[in-house]
Amino acid sequence: MKIGKFHFDTPVFLAPMAGVTDTAYRVIAHDMGCPLCYAEMVSCQGIHFRNERTLSMLQSEPEERPLAMQIFANTPEMAAEAARYVEALGTADILDFNMGCPAPKIVKNGEGSALMREPRLAYEILSAVRKAVKMPFTVKMRKGWDDNHVNVIEMAKLAEEAGVDAIAVHGRTREQFYRGHADWEIIGRVKESVSIPVIANGDVRTEDDLDEIRRVTNCDGVMIGRAAQGNPWIFRQLTHYWKTGERLPGPTMQERAEVLLRHLDLLLQYKGDYVGPREMRKHATWYTRGITHGAVLRELFNKAVTRQDFVAIIDAYFKKG
Repeated sequence: MKIGKFHFDTPVFLAPMAGVTDTAYRVIAHDMGCPLCYAEMVSCQGIHFRNERTLSMLQSEPEERPLAMQIFANTPEMAAEAARYVEALGTADILDFNMGCPAPKIVKNGEGSALMREPRLAYEILSAVRKAVKMPFTVKMRKGWDDNHVNVIEMAKLAEEAGVDAIAVHGRTREQFYRGHADWEIIGRVKESVSIPVIANGDVRTEDDLDEIRRVTNCDGVMIGRAAQGNPWIFRQLTHYWKTGERLPGPTMQERAEVLLRHLDLLLQYKGDYVGPREMRKHATWYTRGITHGAVLRELFNKAVTRQDFVAIIDAYFKKG
């Protein structure tokens, strides 16, 4: 699969997730074999006003490249301005535009999946961004606003007309949020309707899911979201399976402990001794899903405030396993 000048032999990508796909997690996912990570979405308005926190989200490390940076906006002017800023900054290789976020605070501003209701405005925004930058440019969208307004095929055609290099489609409507099942059939119809690459997103958790979504959609790549939370090994497993057809085992308890601690140390490095441990709590709860004493561990992790707290919990419960 190609996006602009970039070629991906095993296109199993990390989806953009607010509060999850920061530098710390992207570095780990990349190490696990993820060939392209999408950063958490960044506000074009925040870039315009040079908001300190917003600008910090645009930073990256060499070991996570190539990297896709995602922006969101509700006007062509704001989107184009932010796109130029990101390209000039040079911290990303691919620019992505968000037309899929269902969060109420985003939608009420006419951003994210709200643009699925505004085809002409969406086209104008995508066209403005395409004219503003030379870097590869992708867009992520949903099936539609609700079951009565399923228009992703129309929107995908408009995106292609606007000059977008690839389209990622989440097979749910905005009304669904993350409930129910992703509609892979509609992603397949999008693939049939455009000539640019299509990345399928939604409900891919296992090698069997990967086989089925590729069969149903004929997609060029897949994007992994919630299944990657606390599970960066999914990229090692799915990229290896894509290439060889061979299934790899999951992580051992020892490896799980090592990666959990590395994740914490990266958060400490990038976000400091106060924010880092507190952000690690949610990741730690994901890392402990499905393991013995998981509920007890989650309770302990949610009280941890220092690196030493995490190390004590890890040593007591993981390394003995």
